[in-house]
Amino acid sequence: MNYMILVSIVLPIIAGGVLLFLPEKVFADRASLLKVTGVSFVVSALLAVYAISGAAGNSLVLFRLVDEIPVYFEIDSLGEIFASIVVLVFLLAGFFSFIYMSHEKNEKRYYSFYLITFGVLMGLCFSGNLVTLYLFYEFMTLASMPLVIHSGSKEAVMAGLKYLFYSFCGAYMALFGIYFLYKCVYVDAPLWRGGSFTGELDAHMLDFAAGGRLDMDAVIWSGNTQFCLVAVFLMIVGFGVKAGCFPLHAWLPTAHPVAPAPASAFLSGIIVKGGVFAIIRVVYYYVGADFLRGTWVQTAWAVLAIVTLLMGSSLAFKEKVLKKRLAYSTVSNLSYILLGLSMLNATAFTGSLLHVVFHAVIKSALFLSAGALIFTTGRTKVNDFVGLGKKMPILFWSYTIASLGLIGIPPTSGVISKWYLATGCLESGIAGLSWVGPAALLISALLTAGYLLPLSIRGFLMEPDYNAVRNDYKEPKLLMLVPIVILAVITLVLGLYPTPLIQLIQNGIAANLF
Repeated sequence: MNYMILVSIVLPIIAGGVLLFLPEKVFADRASLLKVTGVSFVVSALLAVYAISGAAGNSLVLFRLVDEIPVYFEIDSLGEIFASIVVLVFLLAGFFSFIYMSHEKNEKRYYSFYLITFGVLMGLCFSGNLVTLYLFYEFMTLASMPLVIHSGSKEAVMAGLKYLFYSFCGAYMALFGIYFLYKCVYVDAPLWRGGSFTGELDAHMLDFAAGGRLDMDAVIWSGNTQFCLVAVFLMIVGFGVKAGCFPLHAWLPTAHPVAPAPASAFLSGIIVKGGVFAIIRVVYYYVGADFLRGTWVQTAWAVLAIVTLLMGSSLAFKEKVLKKRLAYSTVSNLSYILLGLSMLNATAFTGSLLHVVFHAVIKSALFLSAGALIFTTGRTKVNDFVGLGKKMPILFWSYTIASLGLIGIPPTSGVISKWYLATGCLESGIAGLSWVGPAALLISALLTAGYLLPLSIRGFLMEPDYNAVRNDYKEPKLLMLVPIVILAVITLVLGLYPTPLIQLIQNGIAANLF
């Protein structure tokens, strides 16, 4: 039964590969392509849900690269949460794309890489050790890049290459960190385990464990404490590239706007969370929060997060192109999560995981809303949608609810995660930063209101320019509108009833880490 974990990962990858290489003539028309793709989406999602439920078992050793380094999958509460939001956004953005991609070329190729990326993300969520995590992290970059360059324009190709270059640079930094940790602890002090000499290597030395796998006695005994801290910092910065963390953030506002809107929703809502997921695994499931607490690594990490948070919000406020504005917003909001993680306490950690879930839902809704507007009007700038709220009320109300969620206004979900993040910063006791963090969150929230709400205000309250708004504009088709409405409703429901998710995070995850 454990092999069903592997099936949930491999089947979407195989389905995407088969779809990619099938000749166009196999499909009689576009409708037949969509039927095959839709079935593939649903089956892949059901298999993932089956694996998440635990019915397929919770661990699997696929094979061993060397005796002490297996390619290993293990499903825990953290992986379940990340995998669940991947499935949700995958299905909603996928079905949204059935309408949106009707005006795009190479539609079959798009669905192929969309499926492949989903399978790779399942592998990332279910990774049981550092090496497996790294392998699927690299595969995630390779699988998702074709979604960025899909249009084939010069701008898209250059954005894809930038995405690839930045991602590989970050991944190699993380790889160096893994190697340095291996050398410091398991080569320089290979026999020291648990306060005594065992005489053998630890077969699980790269596996994840709640609270940390790293043997601090071995680190101290080897005299490589500072070297290990440098290795961990390299891994945080390296994996932070995918999360758009300063100073290697520039790929994100370049890549997301050129991708098709449903791909942008998947990239911004899910792919960037791959970097967050990897950092959580490294800090909380491998080295342990105690190893970093009070060190220069914690301070530097928090400072980078605060700088990125304010910079992303400021750039989004100035940006006039809607999708690029949302991309800068992602840079900012991912740093909310990183700031909470850097506090190394249970309250801030809870806020970070809550914001992972809430941001995935909210930002997917915003990007899909932007895609629906662009698809309907052919326009791309924020000021182009004056008066459209009266012609598309459901779409604009859904966008407005999602915007309120990102700002953090009750009763939407964003206010819950920001409360825990601010409280966690205050509890951290880090000199200066414990107050700077909440202040930065407040400033960013004000900027978020400044760059998201004008579209709603202009759409509902201003009279349209007859040259900009046609009389025949109306709500998008149901297959585009329903996913956006579902995400907006989830934003409200999670804000009104957050307790089950909070308890899951606090009792099922955080309680084992601190």
